[in-house]
Amino acid sequence: MSHAPALPLPPDSGMDPERRTWLLATSAMGVAATAAVAVPFVSSFAPSERAKAQGAAVTMDPSVVEPGELKTVEWRGQPVWVLRRTPEMLASLEGTTDLADPASEKEQQPDYATNTHRSIKPEVFVTVGICTHLGCSPVTLPQGTANPSVPADWKGGFFCPCHGSTFDFAGRVFRNKPAPTNLVVPPHKYLADGSLLIGEDDSGAA
Repeated sequence: MSHAPALPLPPDSGMDPERRTWLLATSAMGVAATAAVAVPFVSSFAPSERAKAQGAAVTMDPSVVEPGELKTVEWRGQPVWVLRRTPEMLASLEGTTDLADPASEKEQQPDYATNTHRSIKPEVFVTVGICTHLGCSPVTLPQGTANPSVPADWKGGFFCPCHGSTFDFAGRVFRNKPAPTNLVVPPHKYLADGSLLIGEDDSGAA
């Protein structure tokens, strides 16, 4: 013969008070244990300090970069180049006519990246060192290089060895190259103490 499941005993069921106290205490301990396990599990979805730091702005001292030298700073997991251009490098930016986007109009860029030298200070160029084609890292090719992938009248700039895109020393891409746009200029500004802050600018961009 089947029996119906037993129903919870009402408070006045006559259950031994000591047994009732034991059952309540056991239930409370179970709830507490569940909460103790759940809290670390949920908190594991919160971003780590390392993840937060990867998006933070970074500072560097541009005075340590010698004329003609390029230093790399990591920001948001990307290589950011800081190049101190020589007078010859700056002169090479003038009068170039075979650029695909000389004024950086094809993509949104900071206002200070739409001039000829694409920088706040002409001698210091800040850009993300990643080709805008498929994400390879270009290399620096000076004027007079023997590299056959650039023209004989090459004035110096950046060359992507993956698919042959070329950029001048302002990161402007030349025409008829795989890269669709100029190298990206990240938000940046100079602080009162002369240090360079990469990742933020006065417009609030980040």
